Amino acid sequence: MSKADYAETAVLDWLLGGATPTRPTGRYLALHTADPTDAGTTGELAGNGYARQAITFDAASGGSAANSSTHTFTASGGDWGTVSHFSIWDASTSGNCLYTGALTTSRTIADGESGTVAAGAIVCSED
Repeated sequence: MSKADYAETAVLDWLLGGATPTRPTGRYLALHTADPTDAGTTGELAGNGYARQAITFDAASGGSAANSSTHTFTASGGDWGTVSHFSIWDASTSGNCLYTGALTTSRTIADGESGTVAAGAIVCSED
């Protein structure tokens, strides 16, 4: 998993006395068909019933935090193709990308099929 460019800058500013970033009021899980890069902008799914989903995390411990919520995404009205990556955002649309990463196993999701991200499957780390 990689911290996105926006999050890297926000953490550095907060820790080292630069600008004081505003804490996100929500976090959202997005799915991608390609590596989203540190900007989070490559390959996010669109259409066919897709929407980012609000995600929650347990309190951090030992330099990392895992998602505490389970998410099921279902294609409706068309195929999504092979989903291989995810990103975490501070908004349900647009917004700022916080983290990106590759799924352990890519999955092709056809119309009417679902993909689930289990609680504890996404771990954000500061290591």
